[in-house]
Amino acid sequence: MNRTNFEIVIETLTIKTTRTDHSRLAELDKTNLPFGKYFTDHMFVADYEDGEWKNFAIVPYGPIPMSPASSVIHYGQTIFEGLKAYRQADGSVSVFRAGKNLERMNKSAVRMAMPTLPEEIFMQGLAALIDIDRAWVPDIENYSLYIRPTMFATDAFLGVRPSLTYKFMILMSPSAPYYSKPLKVKIETKYTRSVDGGVGAAKTAGNYAMAMLPTVKAHEEGFDQLIWTDAKEHKYVEESGAANLMFVVDGKILTPEVRETILDGVTRDTVIQLAKSTGYEVEERRVSIHEVLEYAESGRLTEAFAVGTAATITQIYEMNYEGKAYPLTDLSTRTVSNGILAKLNQIRYGLTADEFGWNWIL
Repeated sequence: MNRTNFEIVIETLTIKTTRTDHSRLAELDKTNLPFGKYFTDHMFVADYEDGEWKNFAIVPYGPIPMSPASSVIHYGQTIFEGLKAYRQADGSVSVFRAGKNLERMNKSAVRMAMPTLPEEIFMQGLAALIDIDRAWVPDIENYSLYIRPTMFATDAFLGVRPSLTYKFMILMSPSAPYYSKPLKVKIETKYTRSVDGGVGAAKTAGNYAMAMLPTVKAHEEGFDQLIWTDAKEHKYVEESGAANLMFVVDGKILTPEVRETILDGVTRDTVIQLAKSTGYEVEERRVSIHEVLEYAESGRLTEAFAVGTAATITQIYEMNYEGKAYPLTDLSTRTVSNGILAKLNQIRYGLTADEFGWNWIL
Protein backbone atom coordinates (compact mmCIF):
# COMPACT_ATOMS: atom_id res chain seq x y z
CA MET A 1 0.00 0.00 0.00
CA ASN A 2 1.77 3.14 -1.23
CA ARG A 3 -0.14 6.33 -0.61
CA THR A 4 0.79 10.00 -0.82
CA ASN A 5 -2.56 11.24 0.45
CA PHE A 6 -4.93 9.83 3.06
CA GLU A 7 -8.31 10.47 1.47
CA ILE A 8 -10.04 7.17 0.74
CA VAL A 9 -10.91 5.23 3.86
CA ILE A 10 -13.38 2.40 4.39
CA GLU A 11 -14.71 3.91 7.61
CA THR A 12 -14.11 7.16 9.44
CA LEU A 13 -13.25 6.64 13.08
CA THR A 14 -14.68 8.60 15.94
CA ILE A 15 -11.62 9.52 17.99
CA LYS A 16 -12.21 11.12 21.37
CA THR A 17 -9.53 13.73 22.00
CA THR A 18 -8.40 14.98 25.39
CA ARG A 19 -5.68 17.62 25.14
CA THR A 20 -3.00 18.07 27.76
CA ASP A 21 -3.29 21.02 30.11
CA HIS A 22 0.43 21.73 29.83
CA SER A 23 2.57 21.16 26.75
CA ARG A 24 6.15 20.08 27.44
CA LEU A 25 7.40 21.24 24.04
CA ALA A 26 8.80 24.54 25.31
CA GLU A 27 10.91 22.63 27.87
CA LEU A 28 12.58 20.52 25.15
CA ASP A 29 16.15 21.19 24.04
CA LYS A 30 15.62 20.56 20.34
CA THR A 31 19.37 20.23 19.69
CA ASN A 32 19.80 17.46 22.29
CA LEU A 33 17.39 14.62 21.57
CA PRO A 34 18.80 11.19 22.46
CA PHE A 35 16.89 8.48 20.63
CA GLY A 36 13.67 7.42 22.34
CA LYS A 37 14.06 9.50 25.52
CA TYR A 38 11.49 12.28 25.10
CA PHE A 39 7.85 11.86 24.12
CA THR A 40 5.28 14.17 22.60
CA ASP A 41 2.36 15.55 24.57
CA HIS A 42 -0.20 12.96 23.43
CA MET A 43 -0.66 9.31 22.48
CA PHE A 44 -3.29 7.34 20.58
CA VAL A 45 -4.99 4.41 22.32
CA ALA A 46 -7.54 1.75 21.38
CA ASP A 47 -8.87 -1.43 23.00
CA TYR A 48 -9.70 -4.84 21.61
CA GLU A 49 -12.68 -6.32 23.47
CA ASP A 50 -15.48 -8.72 22.58
CA GLY A 51 -13.87 -9.47 19.24
CA GLU A 52 -13.60 -5.87 17.98
CA TRP A 53 -11.52 -2.72 18.24
CA LYS A 54 -13.14 0.15 20.16
CA ASN A 55 -12.52 3.12 22.50
CA PHE A 56 -10.42 5.16 20.06
CA ALA A 57 -8.87 8.13 21.83
CA ILE A 58 -6.05 10.62 21.89
CA VAL A 59 -5.01 11.33 25.46
CA PRO A 60 -2.13 13.10 27.22
CA TYR A 61 1.04 11.00 27.26
CA GLY A 62 1.48 9.29 30.60
CA PRO A 63 1.11 6.12 32.68
CA ILE A 64 -1.72 3.70 31.95
CA PRO A 65 -3.60 1.51 34.47
CA MET A 66 -2.77 -2.19 34.23
CA SER A 67 -3.61 -5.26 36.27
CA PRO A 68 -0.62 -7.05 37.86
CA ALA A 69 -2.08 -10.19 36.29
CA SER A 70 -2.05 -8.79 32.73
CA SER A 71 -1.05 -11.48 30.25
CA VAL A 72 1.67 -9.35 28.69
CA ILE A 73 3.59 -9.21 31.97
CA HIS A 74 3.62 -12.96 32.43
CA TYR A 75 3.66 -14.37 28.91
CA GLY A 76 5.13 -11.64 26.75
CA GLN A 77 2.35 -11.40 24.19
CA THR A 78 3.32 -8.05 22.69
CA ILE A 79 4.43 -6.61 19.36
CA PHE A 80 5.52 -3.22 18.11
CA GLU A 81 6.64 -1.25 15.07
CA GLY A 82 8.96 1.65 14.36
CA LEU A 83 8.55 4.30 11.67
CA LYS A 84 9.38 7.98 11.26
CA ALA A 85 7.86 11.31 10.31
CA TYR A 86 9.94 14.02 8.70
CA ARG A 87 9.72 17.78 8.37
CA GLN A 88 9.60 18.50 4.65
CA ALA A 89 11.41 21.30 2.86
CA ASP A 90 8.12 23.24 2.56
CA GLY A 91 7.36 22.86 6.29
CA SER A 92 4.78 20.09 5.93
CA VAL A 93 5.10 16.71 7.64
CA SER A 94 5.35 13.31 5.96
CA VAL A 95 5.30 9.78 7.33
CA PHE A 96 7.60 7.35 5.56
CA ARG A 97 6.13 4.04 4.33
CA ALA A 98 3.42 3.74 7.00
CA GLY A 99 1.53 1.12 5.00
CA LYS A 100 4.57 -1.17 4.95
CA ASN A 101 4.86 -0.96 8.73
CA LEU A 102 1.17 -1.78 9.17
CA GLU A 103 1.60 -4.79 6.90
CA ARG A 104 4.50 -6.07 8.99
CA MET A 105 2.73 -5.39 12.27
CA ASN A 106 -0.17 -7.55 11.19
CA LYS A 107 2.22 -10.35 10.22
CA SER A 108 3.70 -10.13 13.71
CA ALA A 109 0.19 -10.19 15.21
CA VAL A 110 -0.69 -13.40 13.37
CA ARG A 111 2.54 -15.09 14.54
CA MET A 112 1.88 -14.05 18.15
CA ALA A 113 -1.80 -15.17 18.11
CA MET A 114 -3.02 -11.59 18.41
CA PRO A 115 -5.75 -9.73 16.50
CA THR A 116 -4.76 -7.85 13.37
CA LEU A 117 -5.22 -4.12 13.15
CA PRO A 118 -7.51 -2.66 10.46
CA GLU A 119 -5.93 -0.10 8.17
CA GLU A 120 -8.31 2.69 9.15
CA ILE A 121 -7.43 2.40 12.84
CA PHE A 122 -3.69 2.47 12.27
CA MET A 123 -3.70 5.20 9.64
CA GLN A 124 -6.38 7.48 11.05
CA GLY A 125 -5.09 7.16 14.59
CA LEU A 126 -1.60 8.03 13.41
CA ALA A 127 -2.82 10.94 11.28
CA ALA A 128 -4.83 12.40 14.15
CA LEU A 129 -1.95 12.04 16.59
CA ILE A 130 0.54 13.71 14.27
CA ASP A 131 -1.94 16.50 13.60
CA ILE A 132 -2.24 17.37 17.28
CA ASP A 133 1.52 17.07 17.96
CA ARG A 134 2.97 18.19 14.60
CA ALA A 135 4.96 20.99 16.30
CA TRP A 136 7.13 18.24 17.81
CA VAL A 137 8.49 17.15 14.39
CA PRO A 138 12.12 18.36 14.35
CA ASP A 139 13.34 20.70 11.63
CA ILE A 140 17.03 19.82 12.12
CA GLU A 141 18.99 17.87 9.49
CA ASN A 142 18.99 14.09 10.13
CA TYR A 143 16.49 14.45 13.01
CA SER A 144 12.98 12.96 12.83
CA LEU A 145 9.88 12.11 14.82
CA TYR A 146 10.17 8.44 15.73
CA ILE A 147 6.78 6.69 15.90
CA ARG A 148 6.23 3.58 18.04
CA PRO A 149 2.94 1.68 17.51
CA THR A 150 2.59 -1.15 20.01
CA MET A 151 0.00 -3.79 20.91
CA PHE A 152 -0.07 -5.93 24.04
CA ALA A 153 -2.26 -8.44 25.88
CA THR A 154 -4.35 -7.11 28.77
CA ASP A 155 -6.32 -10.09 30.15
CA ALA A 156 -6.05 -10.26 33.96
CA PHE A 157 -5.69 -14.03 33.81
CA LEU A 158 -2.79 -16.36 34.63
CA GLY A 159 -3.86 -19.26 32.45
CA VAL A 160 -1.55 -19.91 29.52
CA ARG A 161 -3.55 -19.01 26.41
CA PRO A 162 -3.81 -16.09 24.00
CA SER A 163 -5.38 -13.08 25.65
CA LEU A 164 -8.94 -12.14 24.74
CA THR A 165 -8.30 -8.41 25.20
CA TYR A 166 -5.54 -6.11 23.93
CA LYS A 167 -4.49 -2.48 23.93
CA PHE A 168 -3.05 -0.69 20.91
CA MET A 169 -1.06 2.50 21.42
CA ILE A 170 0.97 4.92 19.32
CA LEU A 171 3.73 6.90 21.02
CA MET A 172 5.94 9.50 19.32
CA SER A 173 9.43 10.69 20.18
CA PRO A 174 11.48 13.46 18.53
CA SER A 175 14.96 12.04 18.10
CA ALA A 176 18.45 12.51 16.78
CA PRO A 177 20.01 9.63 14.78
CA TYR A 178 20.21 6.36 16.75
CA TYR A 179 23.93 5.90 16.10
CA SER A 180 26.26 8.90 16.16
CA LYS A 181 29.30 7.05 14.81
CA PRO A 182 30.30 4.00 12.73
CA LEU A 183 30.24 0.63 14.45
CA LYS A 184 32.85 -1.82 15.66
CA VAL A 185 31.04 -5.16 15.76
CA LYS A 186 31.60 -8.63 17.14
CA ILE A 187 30.38 -11.68 15.23
CA GLU A 188 28.48 -13.61 17.91
CA THR A 189 28.87 -17.41 17.87
CA LYS A 190 27.56 -18.42 21.30
CA TYR A 191 24.28 -16.58 21.86
CA THR A 192 21.49 -16.20 19.34
CA ARG A 193 18.49 -13.87 18.90
CA SER A 194 16.18 -16.25 17.00
CA VAL A 195 15.76 -19.86 15.95
CA ASP A 196 14.15 -21.79 13.12
CA GLY A 197 10.47 -22.18 13.90
CA GLY A 198 10.63 -19.29 16.36
CA VAL A 199 9.53 -15.66 16.22
CA GLY A 200 12.60 -13.99 14.73
CA ALA A 201 10.58 -12.60 11.82
CA ALA A 202 8.05 -11.03 14.20
CA LYS A 203 8.74 -7.68 15.83
CA THR A 204 8.02 -8.94 19.32
CA ALA A 205 9.59 -7.89 22.60
CA GLY A 206 11.07 -11.29 23.43
CA ASN A 207 13.53 -11.07 20.54
CA TYR A 208 15.02 -7.93 22.03
CA ALA A 209 15.09 -9.32 25.56
CA MET A 210 17.13 -12.30 24.35
CA ALA A 211 19.65 -9.93 22.81
CA MET A 212 20.35 -7.83 25.87
CA LEU A 213 22.83 -9.97 27.83
CA PRO A 214 25.12 -10.77 24.88
CA THR A 215 24.97 -7.13 23.80
CA VAL A 216 25.99 -5.97 27.29
CA LYS A 217 28.87 -8.46 27.22
CA ALA A 218 29.94 -7.14 23.81
CA HIS A 219 29.91 -3.56 25.10
CA GLU A 220 32.11 -4.64 28.01
CA GLU A 221 34.57 -6.05 25.46
CA GLY A 222 34.71 -2.75 23.61
CA PHE A 223 32.26 -3.43 20.77
CA ASP A 224 29.38 -1.21 19.70
CA GLN A 225 27.13 -4.00 18.46
CA LEU A 226 26.86 -7.65 17.47
CA ILE A 227 26.45 -9.49 14.22
CA TRP A 228 24.07 -12.35 14.98
CA THR A 229 24.58 -15.77 13.43
CA ASP A 230 22.19 -18.68 12.92
CA ALA A 231 21.31 -20.72 16.01
CA LYS A 232 21.94 -24.14 14.50
CA GLU A 233 25.53 -23.87 13.22
CA HIS A 234 26.60 -20.27 13.89
CA LYS A 235 27.74 -20.39 10.31
CA TYR A 236 25.60 -17.75 8.62
CA VAL A 237 25.33 -14.04 9.38
CA GLU A 238 21.79 -12.82 10.01
CA GLU A 239 21.31 -9.36 11.56
CA SER A 240 23.39 -6.65 13.24
CA GLY A 241 21.84 -5.73 16.56
CA ALA A 242 18.24 -4.83 15.72
CA ALA A 243 19.02 -4.01 12.09
CA ASN A 244 19.47 -5.86 8.82
CA LEU A 245 22.92 -6.35 7.31
CA MET A 246 24.33 -5.44 3.91
CA PHE A 247 27.72 -5.89 2.29
CA VAL A 248 29.17 -4.51 -0.93
CA VAL A 249 31.34 -7.10 -2.69
CA ASP A 250 32.86 -6.32 -6.08
CA GLY A 251 30.36 -3.49 -6.49
CA LYS A 252 27.34 -5.75 -5.80
CA ILE A 253 25.14 -5.53 -2.69
CA LEU A 254 24.94 -8.82 -0.81
CA THR A 255 22.41 -9.23 1.99
CA PRO A 256 21.02 -12.17 4.01
CA GLU A 257 17.69 -13.26 2.62
CA VAL A 258 14.57 -12.74 4.71
CA ARG A 259 13.58 -15.94 6.49
CA GLU A 260 11.84 -16.93 9.72
CA THR A 261 14.88 -15.92 11.78
CA ILE A 262 15.33 -12.50 10.14
CA LEU A 263 13.05 -9.49 10.31
CA ASP A 264 11.68 -8.23 7.00
CA GLY A 265 13.02 -4.71 7.44
CA VAL A 266 11.21 -1.76 5.88
CA THR A 267 14.50 0.12 5.52
CA ARG A 268 16.06 -3.02 4.06
CA ASP A 269 13.35 -3.13 1.39
CA THR A 270 13.75 0.61 0.79
CA VAL A 271 17.52 0.37 0.31
CA ILE A 272 17.15 -2.58 -2.05
CA GLN A 273 14.64 -0.70 -4.21
CA LEU A 274 16.82 2.41 -4.28
CA ALA A 275 19.91 0.35 -5.10
CA LYS A 276 18.23 -1.41 -8.01
CA SER A 277 16.80 1.85 -9.35
CA THR A 278 20.33 3.28 -9.28
CA GLY A 279 21.68 0.35 -11.27
CA TYR A 280 23.30 -1.77 -8.54
CA GLU A 281 22.89 -5.52 -8.51
CA VAL A 282 21.43 -6.92 -5.28
CA GLU A 283 21.84 -10.55 -4.23
CA GLU A 284 19.63 -11.88 -1.43
CA ARG A 285 20.69 -15.25 -0.04
CA ARG A 286 22.18 -16.97 2.98
CA VAL A 287 25.61 -15.47 3.63
CA SER A 288 28.26 -17.41 5.54
CA ILE A 289 30.65 -15.86 8.03
CA HIS A 290 33.69 -17.26 6.31
CA GLU A 291 32.90 -15.90 2.88
CA VAL A 292 32.40 -12.43 4.38
CA LEU A 293 35.76 -12.68 6.15
CA GLU A 294 37.45 -13.95 2.99
CA TYR A 295 36.01 -11.00 1.07
CA ALA A 296 37.32 -8.66 3.77
CA GLU A 297 40.84 -10.14 3.72
CA SER A 298 41.04 -10.09 -0.07
CA GLY A 299 39.81 -6.50 -0.34
CA ARG A 300 36.70 -7.49 -2.29
CA LEU A 301 34.46 -6.38 0.60
CA THR A 302 34.41 -2.61 0.22
CA GLU A 303 31.43 -1.70 2.40
CA ALA A 304 29.49 -3.18 5.32
CA PHE A 305 26.54 -1.47 6.97
CA ALA A 306 23.44 -1.96 9.09
CA VAL A 307 20.02 -0.79 7.86
CA GLY A 308 16.93 -0.17 9.98
CA THR A 309 14.34 2.45 10.88
CA ALA A 310 16.36 3.70 13.84
CA ALA A 311 19.79 3.04 12.34
CA THR A 312 18.85 4.17 8.78
CA ILE A 313 22.23 3.32 7.19
CA THR A 314 24.99 2.94 9.77
CA GLN A 315 28.49 2.06 8.65
CA ILE A 316 30.52 -0.81 10.13
CA TYR A 317 34.23 0.03 10.25
CA GLU A 318 35.53 -3.16 11.87
CA MET A 319 34.36 -6.74 12.39
CA ASN A 320 35.80 -9.12 14.97
CA TYR A 321 35.56 -12.89 14.72
CA GLU A 322 36.90 -15.17 17.46
CA GLY A 323 39.32 -12.52 18.64
CA LYS A 324 40.65 -11.47 15.22
CA ALA A 325 39.91 -7.97 13.95
CA TYR A 326 38.93 -7.35 10.34
CA PRO A 327 39.21 -3.60 9.63
CA LEU A 328 37.19 -2.41 6.65
CA THR A 329 37.64 0.31 4.06
CA ASP A 330 37.68 4.04 4.75
CA LEU A 331 34.18 5.46 5.17
CA SER A 332 34.77 8.27 2.70
CA THR A 333 35.32 5.75 -0.13
CA ARG A 334 31.94 4.03 0.32
CA THR A 335 30.15 5.38 -2.70
CA VAL A 336 27.38 2.75 -2.80
CA SER A 337 25.93 3.13 0.70
CA ASN A 338 26.67 6.85 0.97
CA GLY A 339 25.01 7.46 -2.39
CA ILE A 340 21.90 5.46 -1.44
CA LEU A 341 21.69 7.25 1.92
CA ALA A 342 21.88 10.64 0.23
CA LYS A 343 19.06 9.70 -2.15
CA LEU A 344 16.97 8.26 0.68
CA ASN A 345 17.32 11.44 2.74
CA GLN A 346 16.37 13.60 -0.21
CA ILE A 347 13.15 11.62 -0.60
CA ARG A 348 12.32 11.52 3.11
CA TYR A 349 12.84 15.24 3.63
CA GLY A 350 11.04 16.25 0.43
CA LEU A 351 14.12 17.56 -1.37
CA THR A 352 13.49 15.52 -4.51
CA ALA A 353 10.60 13.85 -6.27
CA ASP A 354 9.15 10.85 -4.43
CA GLU A 355 9.11 8.50 -7.42
CA PHE A 356 8.13 5.50 -5.27
CA GLY A 357 5.15 7.11 -3.51
CA TRP A 358 6.67 6.45 -0.08
CA ASN A 359 5.86 9.76 1.61
CA TRP A 360 2.45 10.21 3.17
CA ILE A 361 2.01 13.97 3.44
CA LEU A 362 -0.04 15.15 6.42
